[in-house]
Amino acid sequence: MAATLTGATPKHQQLRTLILGMATPGEAIPSERQLSADYGVSRATVRAAVGGLVADGMLERVQGLGTFAVRPRLESHLHLASFTDDMRRRGATPSTRVLALAAHVPPPEVAQALGLGTRDRAWQVERLRLADDEPMALEEGWYPEPLFPDLDAHDLTDSLYGLLADHYGRVIDAAEQTLWADPPTTRVADLLRMPPSTPTLVFQRRSTVQGVPVEHVTSYYRGDRYRIHMDLDGRRFHS
Repeated sequence: MAATLTGATPKHQQLRTLILGMATPGEAIPSERQLSADYGVSRATVRAAVGGLVADGMLERVQGLGTFAVRPRLESHLHLASFTDDMRRRGATPSTRVLALAAHVPPPEVAQALGLGTRDRAWQVERLRLADDEPMALEEGWYPEPLFPDLDAHDLTDSLYGLLADHYGRVIDAAEQTLWADPPTTRVADLLRMPPSTPTLVFQRRSTVQGVPVEHVTSYYRGDRYRIHMDLDGRRFHS
């Protein structure tokens, strides 16, 4: 037995503190049976402590595997920046795996957003974005082929925005972005190594350079690893 819980503080609260102290992000905590035996408390007390931590987002139950300590969510401000720069600002080490890169005639809605004709092609770029080697997001982007010739000859594992600016002379200066939550497809869940029950934060962005559309990208972020911060200026609100 590790310790006996004593004192005026409710035992489930004492156990909660002990669990937080032993929890290692990404790793499983001891089972309910083990916690009950180690600390000399009932299973009901263990369930109360663990259930409270799950409700507070500090632990996560994974069916068939156990209960795991949740990694801290990386926070991002809603602003125009590349994933690479964004993660570095958060103190994380970014990396990228290119899953697909080819020129195709894009779907009609993408062609319309990019101002392309029905036969015009665009580069389809699919990349898995990681922070500290943990999958964070899947990006599916389209870039007009005439504006970015030979894009497939370049290394796209670093900042794509940096490449567009430095090699093609096109600095993205404006974007429209929509955000919503969706359950992940099986493929997205597998690539992001996330439970299918965890929602994804979906960002869809259309970026421009001096008014010319250059990017249409849909990004799927792990809802349990990412959070958004927004600064709201009250001077812009009118009742």
